[in-house]
Amino acid sequence: MHIVYVSDGKAGHRSQAVGLYKAMQRISNIEVTFQEISIQQLPVFTLLKGMLSRELALFEKKPDYIFGVGSHTQSRVLLLGKVYPQAKTVILMKPNFPFAWFDHAIIPEHDGVPESTHVITTQGALNPIVNEQRHQANRTLVALGGSSKRHQWNEKKVLEAIQNIVQHHPQAEIILTTSRRTPKEFLGHLSAQPYASQLQIFPVEDTPQGWIFEQMQQAEAVWVTEDSVSMIFEALTAGCKVGIITIDRLKSDRITTLLDQLLSTSSDKPHHNLLNLKLNEATRVADILLKT
Repeated sequence: MHIVYVSDGKAGHRSQAVGLYKAMQRISNIEVTFQEISIQQLPVFTLLKGMLSRELALFEKKPDYIFGVGSHTQSRVLLLGKVYPQAKTVILMKPNFPFAWFDHAIIPEHDGVPESTHVITTQGALNPIVNEQRHQANRTLVALGGSSKRHQWNEKKVLEAIQNIVQHHPQAEIILTTSRRTPKEFLGHLSAQPYASQLQIFPVEDTPQGWIFEQMQQAEAVWVTEDSVSMIFEALTAGCKVGIITIDRLKSDRITTLLDQLLSTSSDKPHHNLLNLKLNEATRVADILLKT
């Protein structure tokens, strides 16, 4: 089985496609291969010529599935489906085109699209993480984001949340990391706090690729600032209990509604219950695709 992924070069989009591919690889009883093709390699004229010849020279083998994530990939996925009509087209987002034009549209529930013949809904975006069952008791990870298009960083709220985590978990080993969006001055202010000595601090600049996913495999609990929605679902998929650190919101939309739903089942107080959802969405979706 061969999967072709039409890539727009965005890491978050690639993570979704790779997550689904790896899940199909895990549960399939045949060999599953994966080829990534950038949209720059697929000009429309080349695709139109391919529709006549029913092949494209740049493909290693004929695809059985064609994946796309991102608005700019959708037309390429549709045209590739015409070049290789035997392949199933899979778009991992709410498409701009009619859903029925794709074999499958995999859409997060918070987009408000009901399931149908062509639509599979998921809790959050897919990711390549699996629960490796290596979590250590009393090990906590704190992952900080920053300002985004819908959130405004609030240092006071974040410092208070970290202080509460430390105070209510005196026996815990607490690992804290930042992101590219975390204000540069924040770690200096954090280090000046009296409770900072109880933290192991790893600035994002000092962490290698894959470091945070490994920490999720080891942590019993993960606290994430609410701007990092994808990380919330990654931690849940890794099998961690997850807490959400609230910061200021610039607007309300489907993502903040989702956050409110999650917060209603949890709390931003570290001594209250954490989210404890067992997610394995990529494997569930892969099973559906392989059975249809």
